[in-house]
Amino acid sequence: MAVATRPNEVGEAIWNVYLINHNNFQIDNVLVASKGYGVVDGNEVKTSVLRHMFEQVAPKSFVQIEPIDPAIFHINNEYWVSYYVSGQIYDKKFVFVPEAISEENLIEISMLQMQGVLHT
Repeated sequence: MAVATRPNEVGEAIWNVYLINHNNFQIDNVLVASKGYGVVDGNEVKTSVLRHMFEQVAPKSFVQIEPIDPAIFHINNEYWVSYYVSGQIYDKKFVFVPEAISEENLIEISMLQMQGVLHT
């Protein structure tokens, strides 16, 4: 899982979330549920839960899940991924904690050919 940025046509940073399949095998029927949550100024904050479905993610490839607004980088951003490998179901949760997605945490993500924050 990665959150990566690239500049748009006027040089503003555009942020997107990507699911990266580092495996040597495809993953099938991939369901990603995303949500944000946290406490801001003593008040509980929650975003809507969004769900994304991908029939297949090829080996050593990636899919773009969704754009992400920098306005929610200060709360937890959770991505729960369920998928099948050879008929067996698996799931994994990725949580980008508050302020983990930031310019100072950017690294080069070679598969995406972009800079971003990688979560393994």
